[in-house]
Amino acid sequence: MIRIAVYGKGGIGKSTMTSHLSAAFAKLGKRVIQIGCDPKADSTMNLLGGRRVTPVMDYLRDHDEDPQSVEEISASGYGNVLCIETGGPTPGLGCAGRGILATFQILEDLRLFETFRPDVVLYDVLGDVVCGGFAAPIREGYARKVIIVTSGEKMALYAAGNICTAVRNFEDRGYAGVYGVICNERNVEKEREKVQDFADGQGIPVIAFVPRSREIQQCEEKGMTTVERDPSLPVSRCFLELAQKLIEEEEGGT
Repeated sequence: MIRIAVYGKGGIGKSTMTSHLSAAFAKLGKRVIQIGCDPKADSTMNLLGGRRVTPVMDYLRDHDEDPQSVEEISASGYGNVLCIETGGPTPGLGCAGRGILATFQILEDLRLFETFRPDVVLYDVLGDVVCGGFAAPIREGYARKVIIVTSGEKMALYAAGNICTAVRNFEDRGYAGVYGVICNERNVEKEREKVQDFADGQGIPVIAFVPRSREIQQCEEKGMTTVERDPSLPVSRCFLELAQKLIEEEEGGT
């Protein structure tokens, strides 16, 4: 099973990158689960035609007991990707990180992975603060690989560096390591060079340069990915090629 946690600074495009990668895996015939681990609970909207799935934390606030089935807290999106959102606490109350931990426990109790039997699981995780529940996909062994989304902007690279440090703190325990960096381009001057220099300094590869694309923006307005709209687009092929590479590595045991 391919298990990937996607981290990055808030607003850097993690959800866009994650949903496009989910769509690419699905397009290639894989059975996919995407779990949004951000209080905004908007990770999976581009797989669901702009609709929102009921976040687990919202469900818990509205019901007296835990969900009795995965169907109560999930929705099927493009390519039958199973979409789940952890959500967060009422604003100003509670801890979003603890909400992630509670959600993961519920998914274990419901035997999500044994029942759905996915080929790929993607976690879309807020990366401004890599602590507590937000580090769960790293330290609890849910993910095997970490992909960091960044741009050439100073604060995005700063957050990416913090994520690298956090991940390395757990690597000696056999947890996930950083697989590579996706550069979600923002038309920053010498952006590719800046991101490549960052990656070289961290000893990790840049696995994709995603050009700033009007097609992505147009598709997001319709609640879809470019992979769904037109797999032949250059930006769609970028994700399809990355997904294919990950599949081949998994099947090859690397």
